[in-house]
Amino acid sequence: MTIQPYTTTVQVTADRDWLASRHGTDSTETITLDLGAFTKGVHYALPEPGQAHGFVRSGVPVGRITASGLYGPYDPAAADGRQVLAGLVYAEAPYTPGAKNVPCALFWHGSVKTAHIPGGIDPAKVAPAPGAAQIRFLGEVAA
Repeated sequence: MTIQPYTTTVQVTADRDWLASRHGTDSTETITLDLGAFTKGVHYALPEPGQAHGFVRSGVPVGRITASGLYGPYDPAAADGRQVLAGLVYAEAPYTPGAKNVPCALFWHGSVKTAHIPGGIDPAKVAPAPGAAQIRFLGEVAA
């Protein structure tokens, strides 16, 4: 048996056009996403040909799933904890195919450009709650 170690790198271009200011970017929290709860093409991208990793998009709004403690896509109509906006995925989070849980940074307070949030969000439906994100939404809602 021979062992052939190799090294690989992941390069993802930061696309944070949803970010309206740098306020809050220095105090993100580490969370774990339940990748199975997200929608392919909207919230995350599959690996490109020749790439080893896909990634969860930066700016995706998330809520904490009460039963598991993991995070899924924010949904104001949910009844599993995701109806409370915890924040947004701060940086693109790479994952390997077959991964179920993806660690990432949570942007939980600051200002964002509403029209640039992946998957969209209606700020009028974001209800204040203890422990919820402290996000200021700027601009029009994208259709």
